[in-house]
Amino acid sequence: MMEKILFWALFLLLGNFCLAEKPENISCILYYKKNFTCTWSSEKEVYPTIYTVHRTNALGERDTCTSENRTSCSFFFPKLIYPGAYSIEVKAKNSFGEHKSKVTSWRLEKIVKIEPPTILTVKPIPGVKDMLEVAWRKPEGVPYSKSYVCQLRYRRVNSANWKLLSQSVKDERPHNITGLRPLRQYAVSMQCRVDDSELWSSWSEERIGTTEGLAPNSSLDLWRVLGPAQPDGRRTVQLLWKEAEVEPNVRKTHGYNIWYFPENDATAKKKETTANQQFRFHLGSGAYLVSVAYYTSDGLSPEATLRIPAVHEKPLQCIEAMKVNQSQDHLEMEWQTSDADIDRWVIEWYPDLEMENLKRSWEFVSQTRNWTIRADNFEPFQCYNISVYPVVGVDVGVPHSIQAYFKEGIPLEGPLAKAQNINTQRATIKWEEIPKIQRRGFIRNYTVFYKSDHGEEFARTVNANILQCELEPLERNTQYTVKVMANTLAGGKNGTSFNFRTLSMGIIEIVFLASVVGSSLVFLCILVMVCNLAKPKLKRLVCPEIPNPAKSKVVLWHGDSFKSKLHLGEVQFHDKMKAEDERILKPYLLSSGDLIDKLVVDFENFLDKTEVHRVEMMKMQENILSGEKKYVNSTCNFYSPSGQVFQGLPPSTLISLEGTQEQCSESSDEEAKNRPSQRPSGILEPEQQPWEEAGLNPYLKNSVTTREFLTSDPTKKTEVQP
Repeated sequence: MMEKILFWALFLLLGNFCLAEKPENISCILYYKKNFTCTWSSEKEVYPTIYTVHRTNALGERDTCTSENRTSCSFFFPKLIYPGAYSIEVKAKNSFGEHKSKVTSWRLEKIVKIEPPTILTVKPIPGVKDMLEVAWRKPEGVPYSKSYVCQLRYRRVNSANWKLLSQSVKDERPHNITGLRPLRQYAVSMQCRVDDSELWSSWSEERIGTTEGLAPNSSLDLWRVLGPAQPDGRRTVQLLWKEAEVEPNVRKTHGYNIWYFPENDATAKKKETTANQQFRFHLGSGAYLVSVAYYTSDGLSPEATLRIPAVHEKPLQCIEAMKVNQSQDHLEMEWQTSDADIDRWVIEWYPDLEMENLKRSWEFVSQTRNWTIRADNFEPFQCYNISVYPVVGVDVGVPHSIQAYFKEGIPLEGPLAKAQNINTQRATIKWEEIPKIQRRGFIRNYTVFYKSDHGEEFARTVNANILQCELEPLERNTQYTVKVMANTLAGGKNGTSFNFRTLSMGIIEIVFLASVVGSSLVFLCILVMVCNLAKPKLKRLVCPEIPNPAKSKVVLWHGDSFKSKLHLGEVQFHDKMKAEDERILKPYLLSSGDLIDKLVVDFENFLDKTEVHRVEMMKMQENILSGEKKYVNSTCNFYSPSGQVFQGLPPSTLISLEGTQEQCSESSDEEAKNRPSQRPSGILEPEQQPWEEAGLNPYLKNSVTTREFLTSDPTKKTEVQP
């Protein structure tokens, strides 16, 4: 019995615990011409639960709406009476039982909810800098004969704070939002409700608008780059500009206007328009004024003006010195000026490269004489040209420029070197300058390393502005290996090594040896030429040709036969003598060659006389041996001091065989002594014996090829052949 009581008690307890929860917090909303929806709250059901909503109108009509496991239920149009009132009761039921909510009453005019309005545009009002105009469209779901009211909120873009307008918005009229900041973006949203309703619509989708900006009130930072003047005076001018500061209240720039005209002729003003931040054009040799202004949709900025000086004009020069201090993260410059009134400067910097259209950077500095820039504006291992320009009004003065590296490194390549002027103990090493793009720093100096094949290595260091080095003393006829190192603040880089060999002989030695050999060759050539020219004469002098007496045509005769032959010889010889006489030089015109010829002729005469004596002696010995006594005419020659030769003896002179040699020699000596003063008797005069005067033609005597010797018998003659 006790067990049954406990079972039912436990069943009742568990059944009450698992019973469906009572619906609470009932809320109903009318979406006009759509549905009537009621919602409630309930804890999470453990078991499946069916909810039933009972709706009763003012006439007592009742209908229901059922939902399973959902805490809302809707009654759809057209089963709605508007305006009207409904009472609502919600019942929850599961397997363990059911619970009913309290009955609630709802007037539809109070709970009607319309759709949010649609925002069409959000735009600024022209001429008004702090206002936006919002145009919108009537929301859907507004009951007939009912009015509605809307409210608007806005916030700055990128901000989460909304600001709600206190003023209501009605009748689809555009609404203006005032008190805004110029050139700012704002997000706008709206919601609406029926006049008698307590429910607002949800917020509409956001629309973004931008207030109108202010007209630009600051000018550009204007700079120029002047090109070299052409022969006709024209030059290229490149204008560069940038906005001094980004103004938050100024609208985006649409373009730039450029005006330029000669300084003395404003009527020739020209205008150009561009969307870029630079402009290139050509100007003449005179002075020009150039102005640039930018424009937005809100207006035009003030003009920035610079003066372009004439080609031959001398600009202002006032910067005296400048120094650079470099650290790890910034570069600081400081300069001195001779004009204390100048307080505006332009700092210009660009890479030192051999290129056109380099990207130039510049910055205006005022009321200071120092400038600091961070390392982010420079590339490491790159050389920069940095210039400071004084600016006075629209005039730009002469700059002061320096070169600087923000960070230096080791050169990429070493110097390309070669050896020149190589001598026995000296050589010149020359190298080419490293291109700027490969230096990666300032070249402080160059070091030349050289080493012989069997010696130690030596080094010579020269300044950066010297591109050659003299190596001395070197060993003669020795090979050396050379390399050149370029040094920067960060380190050095060796160039390609090469070899050269010193000379075994110096230039002076080679010249001296060449001069000696050349002189010897010249002397030898001259000697050979002289020998070739004088060879016949020397041959006749050393080895004279002995004439053949047998072929001589000059023979002394006795008696009539001699006269006849003499006459015949005179006639024959006379023609030759005339021809030869025309070619004979006068004694005072004789040259060295004539002197040699005369010596040769005299020597030949001497040989001829010797040969005749030899033949006569041989004949006389034959006559003695034969026992005969014969007489012959002496053919001894007589020489005069003038070089004339006379031959022959008087026909009456007879020489015996026994005393022929003695008498001939005695008579020759006597005649040689008496030749200048007297002539031997029996000798023909020169006009009678022209063929015997050898002085007229030294070679005439040599033409005698046959000599005749007379015996005691005048009719018998003897010819002797050589």
